Amino acid sequence: MESGNIIVGLDIGTTKIAAIVGRRSEHGKIDILGHGKTESIGVKRGVVSNIENTVQSIKTAVEEAEQKSGVEIKYVNVGIAGQHIKSVQHRGNMIRENGEIEISQNDIDSLLHSMYNLNMSPGEEIIDVIPQEYIVDGEKEIRQPVGMLGNKLEANFHIIIGQTTAAKNIYKCVKKAGLEVVDLILEPIASSVAVLSEEEKEAGVVLVDIGGGTTDIAIFQDGIIRHTAVIPLGGDVITEDVKEGCTIIRKHAEELKVKFGSALANENKDEEIVAIPGLRGRAPKEISLKNLASIIQARMEEIVEHIYYEIKNSGYEKKLIAGIVLTGGGALLRHAAQLTEFMTGIDTRIGYPNEHLAKDVPAEMASPMYATGIGLVIEGLERFERQSVRESNEIVDGGKAQKKGKEKKERKPISFLKKIQDFFENDPA
Repeated sequence: MESGNIIVGLDIGTTKIAAIVGRRSEHGKIDILGHGKTESIGVKRGVVSNIENTVQSIKTAVEEAEQKSGVEIKYVNVGIAGQHIKSVQHRGNMIRENGEIEISQNDIDSLLHSMYNLNMSPGEEIIDVIPQEYIVDGEKEIRQPVGMLGNKLEANFHIIIGQTTAAKNIYKCVKKAGLEVVDLILEPIASSVAVLSEEEKEAGVVLVDIGGGTTDIAIFQDGIIRHTAVIPLGGDVITEDVKEGCTIIRKHAEELKVKFGSALANENKDEEIVAIPGLRGRAPKEISLKNLASIIQARMEEIVEHIYYEIKNSGYEKKLIAGIVLTGGGALLRHAAQLTEFMTGIDTRIGYPNEHLAKDVPAEMASPMYATGIGLVIEGLERFERQSVRESNEIVDGGKAQKKGKEKKERKPISFLKKIQDFFENDPA
């Protein structure tokens, strides 16, 4: 890819696989150069269940994105989700050799990288380490300690853990599709970048991304991510319930849910009826919309109960001034926000990723369905820009900084993505 600031987000979901090509415009917004979308056949609940089908779907989505954007796609930022994802809070600390020397970015990086060495259960790895706040010589709630003096540097970290095999399967699919993974990004974090404002994160907000196979949750307060969780229920279980409750085929169940579905049965009148074509010459089947909404409402109530449990479990229930933001394909279900608000007593809105998009972007890209994919592009751009700034600072500082950089490389442990890359390089099979 000629231009370094062109970023590709690859959202490997349960319902769809989307490849989105974007770059930052001169006004700081995101220009979507092209996108491709295809049905996801080999993924169940956010986890790859069939390698070949997933590879084929990735290739189809990427080829479509290449045609629309005119950009050859080689490097992608991949979203990772699934019911195997969990998070823990941990405090790390380090004693500095000389407290009279200013704390540098190198010190912060050393502390952050040391978190990757924590002992995990067999088969689990640390995917991401997110610093929440720093403590310098007992002084708490420090956001940016660079330039301060101190002997002891501590930090509270939000550590995201996932199953190694699930991540390896995602990586393998992307490699088999002829692409290189730049970064593995947790999907709820990507979605939050796309649909939440800094004010909401500061005030306290719950991001709920209702996907096909899973519902991802991320809770922010004081601008810091406080809690993440993945619920193994999504839009697919609603479709399955409609299929069984109305005794119709899955394709018709999905169409019914999307076109006529509602999360509140009382919003439909008894006489509202829709006819489904009969199979192989059979008579059409009549379905009451109130009955359809009752089936959907029962499952949506279960999903919202899980969401509310996670909110209470996080300890931030009383600190959510900005309430709940629903996004993802499941947020398009009519009355989903009203049901969530009714069951939790917390203000709820639907999150659209249009705030960060340039004006001439296709209207369909502003749908909550693409929140994760657009978030992957934005997060990928921000990580790329941060890395560029860091590298340029090292060059400006001259030989001393280059020497520091060498030290940093020696200290830095192998990241999660690097471990996966090394695994495939050492074991081509």
